[in-house]
Amino acid sequence: MMELKKYIESNSKRFLDELLDLLRIPSVSADPAYKEEVFTAAEYVKNSLEAAGVDHAEICQTDGYPIVYGEKIIDPAAPTVLVYGHYDVQPADPLNLWDSPPFEPVIKKTANHPNGAIFARGSADDKGQFYMHVKAFEAMLSNGQLNCNVKFMIEGEEEVGSENLDVFVRNNQEKLKADVVLISDTSMISLEHPSVTVGLKGLAYMEVEVTGPNKDLHSGTFGGAVANPINILCKMISSLHDEDNRITIPGFYDNVEDYSEAYRNQLNKAPFDEGDYRKKLDIKETYGEKGYTTIERVGIRPTLDVNGIWGGYIGEGAKTVLPSKANAKISMRLVPNQDHKAIAKLFEEHFKSIAPPAVKVKVVPHHGGQAAVIPTDSIGYKAAEAAIDEAFGKKAIPTREGGSIPITALFQQVLGLDPILLGFGLDTDGIHSPNEHYGVDNYLKGIETIALFFKHYHRLSNKDE
Repeated sequence: MMELKKYIESNSKRFLDELLDLLRIPSVSADPAYKEEVFTAAEYVKNSLEAAGVDHAEICQTDGYPIVYGEKIIDPAAPTVLVYGHYDVQPADPLNLWDSPPFEPVIKKTANHPNGAIFARGSADDKGQFYMHVKAFEAMLSNGQLNCNVKFMIEGEEEVGSENLDVFVRNNQEKLKADVVLISDTSMISLEHPSVTVGLKGLAYMEVEVTGPNKDLHSGTFGGAVANPINILCKMISSLHDEDNRITIPGFYDNVEDYSEAYRNQLNKAPFDEGDYRKKLDIKETYGEKGYTTIERVGIRPTLDVNGIWGGYIGEGAKTVLPSKANAKISMRLVPNQDHKAIAKLFEEHFKSIAPPAVKVKVVPHHGGQAAVIPTDSIGYKAAEAAIDEAFGKKAIPTREGGSIPITALFQQVLGLDPILLGFGLDTDGIHSPNEHYGVDNYLKGIETIALFFKHYHRLSNKDE
């Protein structure tokens, strides 16, 4: 593997420059204003795959944003690795909290990235991470070390729920046929403590609207006599958790697994410094469901959070208005056995039931997805362990994350494949937040480790014997 490592080192500047060009494309799938740029990003991905050496690449149109597919079949008898990633990114708002423009990437040193980190929206989630696979593929092919077939499926709607990917996967099962799915869209504990994600949460994302009077009113003339939708909405949201921070929706916990003490103890063995965690976030205390550690709250317990709330007058100065409407966006992160559609229905029924007669309530479910748990006894996981051991000289630590990748459960259910979640970001990289960044070392080390995954997957699959 020395030749491959030398190739990565000698081409590192080009690898970085190509990623920076991709990051300059504001491919925000949630905002229609960026529609053209999302399609531009898809073209960039297709061109990158072709330049890297795939036999075939195409842009597959959907009812939304396209999926970029590419493949290199070296031998039908060889194992096939399906690589998944996404080229769409989260909105950059609020722009005033960025230290540099979100789509003008810059490299700066940080405490966690002493050799520099790429600051840009999408750098860690997921452009920087999926692009590692493109470059690892190029490196393996250029050095005659590609020993597995490769299929790429890079989508443009992950940040809005991957609704059209579901249809694409179900309609293209033969095209996507593979032995393992490899995904880099998660984080690791650190470069000093490399880890592999073995569990992701599901998601149910809701939007609510509370309406009082048919127009905004004078808060002096009507205040105290007419229900204020903002006041009501705040009360309703507050009631969704009890004093122990448990979610109060009836039936919400019906299918939530109670893990054994032994499992919980094993989970809590992962390197984690509570004090350092608080310091990084500038908080005095952690907060969450009573009776669980921070690691457990994030990894194995369901949550409910308000992601946005608005209503009334928020401009400069004062406007004494009693608003007509109040709105909020609420997400629930789910654990295995919680069906996101069933939970969305439970939420809607409960939220409407707790509203007083003085207001009208509308609940709109947005995207969602199922939780996924990855077995650690598969060839794919063992290959990931071996790759990390060779690249880092350390044993991988299995972890469970609080994030969601809707496609993971779909891969399991439709293609019968367990995704290997080999991510290289850090939880301090600010994904979905202002000043998102991705370490240069993480990017280059990820390229090396991915190439090693292919090596070990081929070895462990016994297809070379």
